[in-house]
Amino acid sequence: MKTSKTSSSKRDLLSMHELSGRDIDAILKLASKLKQEQKSGRARPLLRGKTLGMIFQKPSTRTRVSFEVGMYQLGGDAVYLSASDIQIARGETIEDTAKTLSGYLDCIMARVYDHADVQKLATHASVPVINGLSDAYHPCQILADLLTIKERKKKLAGLKMAWLGDGDNVCNDLLLGAAKTGISMTAACPAGYEPLEDVVMAAKSEGKKTGADIAVTSDPAVAAKGADVIATDTFISIGKEGEQATREAIFMPRYQVNAGVMRLAKKDAIFMHCLPAKRGQEVTAEVIDGPQSVVWQEAENRLHAQKAVLCMLMKKA
Repeated sequence: MKTSKTSSSKRDLLSMHELSGRDIDAILKLASKLKQEQKSGRARPLLRGKTLGMIFQKPSTRTRVSFEVGMYQLGGDAVYLSASDIQIARGETIEDTAKTLSGYLDCIMARVYDHADVQKLATHASVPVINGLSDAYHPCQILADLLTIKERKKKLAGLKMAWLGDGDNVCNDLLLGAAKTGISMTAACPAGYEPLEDVVMAAKSEGKKTGADIAVTSDPAVAAKGADVIATDTFISIGKEGEQATREAIFMPRYQVNAGVMRLAKKDAIFMHCLPAKRGQEVTAEVIDGPQSVVWQEAENRLHAQKAVLCMLMKKA
């Protein structure tokens, strides 16, 4: 994880760029352990006396609930901070907000529009900062995804993954997470909607170390053929609602995950989606509600993966 300039001992999680393969492995192992302890009634209050501040510029279901419940299960507390309710809405700078909150909190999670905002928050906060989602990256989702894949496939290295749709924040971080854990991944995206170029280059570089083949194509069939995992996300993310008609015309029906796409993958392939899903657009009901779908396990694993991150950042693991 990234060490902040503000403190030699403070670490932040802003994207999968900052996690090594060893970091990811440690997080997944701890997440599995915490999950087992919680389900068996042996949960430990590892973060008793700790408080997480949660800043939300964007609406949320899974991010808010999983972080809040996670802190509760670990014996700590969480404070919800809507961006419209704190002084940022009246012009207070992110720098001043970061310094103020650092005096009250043990960790900050922020779900923002502009990735630069969470970077600025991390630079000026003296406590760890977690990116709960930005326009460029979504590391917490990817850790939950990797945990789910490992639970289902019993391994990560050597698998083949296909992404169909928008090369968005989830796709960016998933490319990095896949490459660093040895998963070969091909992202099939329309022209003009590919993942960030620097992310693709970084993922390919990481893939050379782990044996993962990273590629981007415009052909969904190329990506899906022989895949162990098929993943997608909404074609119309928060803040892109004004582009709905344009995006639907570009993405539909070619980039929809349907039964035909799943038949191109391996017979035991699993389907993943970070949710919320729009049935009939990026995925059909037949697929997301079918036997190959692991989306509910994936959603639950947000809780366990984030608990592991919280413990490691606050050095209580």
